[in-house]
Amino acid sequence: MNSIILQTTSRLILPAALIFSIYVLLRGHNEPGGGFIGGLIAAAGIAVHAIPRGRTSLVSMLRVWPKTLIGAGILLAVLSGLPSLLLAEPFLTHQWPFPSLPVGTTLVFDLGVYLVVIGSVLTFLSYYLEEH
Repeated sequence: MNSIILQTTSRLILPAALIFSIYVLLRGHNEPGGGFIGGLIAAAGIAVHAIPRGRTSLVSMLRVWPKTLIGAGILLAVLSGLPSLLLAEPFLTHQWPFPSLPVGTTLVFDLGVYLVVIGSVLTFLSYYLEEH
Protein backbone atom coordinates (compact mmCIF):
# COMPACT_ATOMS: atom_id res chain seq x y z
CA MET A 1 0.00 0.00 0.00
CA ASN A 2 1.38 3.38 -0.97
CA SER A 3 -0.68 5.87 1.01
CA ILE A 4 1.09 9.09 1.94
CA ILE A 5 -1.67 9.98 4.40
CA LEU A 6 -1.38 6.65 6.24
CA GLN A 7 2.42 6.81 6.24
CA THR A 8 2.33 10.30 7.75
CA THR A 9 -0.38 9.76 10.35
CA SER A 10 1.00 6.38 11.44
CA ARG A 11 4.08 8.18 12.76
CA LEU A 12 1.78 9.84 15.28
CA ILE A 13 -0.46 6.84 15.88
CA LEU A 14 2.31 4.38 16.81
CA PRO A 15 3.72 6.19 19.87
CA ALA A 16 0.24 7.14 21.06
CA ALA A 17 -0.98 3.53 20.73
CA LEU A 18 2.06 2.15 22.57
CA ILE A 19 1.70 4.60 25.46
CA PHE A 20 -2.03 3.97 25.72
CA SER A 21 -1.49 0.19 25.60
CA ILE A 22 0.92 0.37 28.53
CA TYR A 23 -1.59 2.48 30.44
CA VAL A 24 -4.34 -0.10 29.80
CA LEU A 25 -1.96 -2.94 30.76
CA LEU A 26 -1.06 -1.34 34.08
CA ARG A 27 -4.63 -0.27 34.84
CA GLY A 28 -6.09 -3.66 34.06
CA HIS A 29 -5.17 -5.71 37.08
CA ASN A 30 -7.38 -3.52 39.29
CA GLU A 31 -10.00 -2.36 36.78
CA PRO A 32 -11.24 -3.39 33.31
CA GLY A 33 -8.46 -3.76 30.81
CA GLY A 34 -5.23 -5.64 31.14
CA GLY A 35 -2.89 -7.66 29.02
CA PHE A 36 -5.23 -8.75 26.26
CA ILE A 37 -6.70 -5.40 25.29
CA GLY A 38 -3.39 -3.64 25.93
CA GLY A 39 -1.66 -6.08 23.60
CA LEU A 40 -4.30 -5.55 20.93
CA ILE A 41 -3.87 -1.78 21.14
CA ALA A 42 -0.08 -2.07 20.81
CA ALA A 43 -0.35 -4.55 17.93
CA ALA A 44 -2.87 -2.33 16.14
CA GLY A 45 -0.51 0.64 16.42
CA ILE A 46 2.37 -1.40 15.05
CA ALA A 47 0.15 -2.77 12.25
CA VAL A 48 -0.98 0.72 11.21
CA HIS A 49 2.67 1.74 11.09
CA ALA A 50 3.86 -1.37 9.19
CA ILE A 51 1.11 -1.90 6.60
CA PRO A 52 1.93 1.10 4.38
CA ARG A 53 5.68 0.48 4.71
CA GLY A 54 5.82 -3.29 4.09
CA ARG A 55 7.34 -6.35 5.70
CA THR A 56 10.95 -5.17 5.56
CA SER A 57 10.05 -2.12 7.63
CA LEU A 58 8.22 -4.29 10.15
CA VAL A 59 11.15 -6.68 10.53
CA SER A 60 13.65 -3.84 10.87
CA MET A 61 11.45 -2.08 13.47
CA LEU A 62 11.17 -5.14 15.71
CA ARG A 63 14.02 -5.83 18.12
CA VAL A 64 12.68 -9.30 18.95
CA TRP A 65 11.08 -11.81 16.58
CA PRO A 66 7.30 -12.10 17.26
CA LYS A 67 7.45 -15.83 18.02
CA THR A 68 10.00 -15.06 20.75
CA LEU A 69 7.45 -12.67 22.28
CA ILE A 70 4.88 -15.48 22.29
CA GLY A 71 7.27 -17.83 24.08
CA ALA A 72 8.31 -15.22 26.63
CA GLY A 73 4.68 -14.35 27.30
CA ILE A 74 3.67 -17.96 27.88
CA LEU A 75 6.66 -18.40 30.18
CA LEU A 76 5.69 -15.32 32.22
CA ALA A 77 2.09 -16.44 32.47
CA VAL A 78 3.08 -19.89 33.72
CA LEU A 79 5.67 -18.48 36.14
CA SER A 80 3.05 -16.16 37.63
CA GLY A 81 1.19 -19.21 38.91
CA LEU A 82 4.12 -20.83 40.66
CA PRO A 83 4.13 -18.67 43.84
CA SER A 84 0.60 -19.82 44.64
CA LEU A 85 1.64 -23.48 44.27
CA LEU A 86 4.55 -22.90 46.64
CA LEU A 87 2.06 -21.60 49.21
CA ALA A 88 -0.21 -24.64 48.73
CA GLU A 89 -2.96 -22.63 47.05
CA PRO A 90 -4.65 -23.25 43.68
CA PHE A 91 -2.58 -22.46 40.58
CA LEU A 92 -2.78 -18.79 39.50
CA THR A 93 -4.15 -17.58 42.85
CA HIS A 94 -3.05 -13.96 43.07
CA GLN A 95 -0.15 -13.29 45.44
CA TRP A 96 1.15 -9.97 46.78
CA PRO A 97 4.83 -10.48 47.69
CA PHE A 98 5.14 -6.85 48.82
CA PRO A 99 1.76 -5.59 50.11
CA SER A 100 2.92 -1.96 50.09
CA LEU A 101 3.60 -2.10 46.32
CA PRO A 102 0.84 -2.48 43.71
CA VAL A 103 2.76 -5.29 41.97
CA GLY A 104 1.60 -8.86 42.32
CA THR A 105 1.44 -12.02 40.28
CA THR A 106 -1.59 -10.72 38.39
CA LEU A 107 0.52 -8.02 36.76
CA VAL A 108 3.10 -10.64 35.73
CA PHE A 109 0.30 -12.75 34.22
CA ASP A 110 -1.12 -9.70 32.39
CA LEU A 111 2.34 -8.88 31.04
CA GLY A 112 2.60 -12.43 29.72
CA VAL A 113 -0.78 -12.15 28.00
CA TYR A 114 0.28 -8.74 26.61
CA LEU A 115 3.39 -10.27 25.02
CA VAL A 116 1.50 -13.30 23.64
CA VAL A 117 -1.12 -11.09 21.98
CA ILE A 118 1.46 -8.75 20.44
CA GLY A 119 3.56 -11.68 19.23
CA SER A 120 0.56 -13.48 17.76
CA VAL A 121 -0.76 -10.48 15.86
CA LEU A 122 2.71 -9.54 14.58
CA THR A 123 3.38 -13.12 13.45
CA PHE A 124 0.16 -13.06 11.45
CA LEU A 125 0.98 -9.58 10.11
CA SER A 126 4.48 -10.56 9.01
CA TYR A 127 3.11 -13.52 7.02
CA TYR A 128 0.36 -11.33 5.55
CA LEU A 129 2.82 -8.64 4.47
CA GLU A 130 5.11 -11.28 2.98
CA GLU A 131 2.36 -12.34 0.56
CA HIS A 132 1.28 -8.82 -0.43
